[in-house]
Amino acid sequence: MVIMALFFALTTPVGIGIGMLITNNKYDENSPTTLVVEGIFNAASAGILIYMALVDFLAADFMHPRMQKSSRLQIWANLSLLLGVGCIYLDVRRALNVWCLGTSLSDALKCAWVLKHGKFGA
Repeated sequence: MVIMALFFALTTPVGIGIGMLITNNKYDENSPTTLVVEGIFNAASAGILIYMALVDFLAADFMHPRMQKSSRLQIWANLSLLLGVGCIYLDVRRALNVWCLGTSLSDALKCAWVLKHGKFGA
C-alpha cells in the first residue's frame, strides 16, 4: 500500500519534470508532429477518463441490487446516461465551434491547428 501511495505521489512531479525537459529542447508547438503527439496524448487521457467513469463509477450504480430488480429503473438510468453523453457532446462541439470530425490525418491536423490558433492559416 505504501508503494502504491508513493508511486501515485511521484508520477505527477516526474511527468512535469519530463515535460519541462522536452519543452526546453527544440519544441515547436506548431509542427505537425507536435500536434499529432498532443492529440494522441489528449485522446489517451480522455480514454482513461471515459474508462474510469464507465467502469469504476457507473458499474457500481448499475450493478446495485435495486437497479438489477427494476427494469423500469434500468431503462431510465440508461436513457439518462445517453442523454448526458449527448449533452456533453453538444457542449463540446459548441465550445470548439468547429466541425472537424474527419477521419483523415489532414483533417485531424486542421482541427489541431484550429484548436491551437482559433482559425485556419498562419
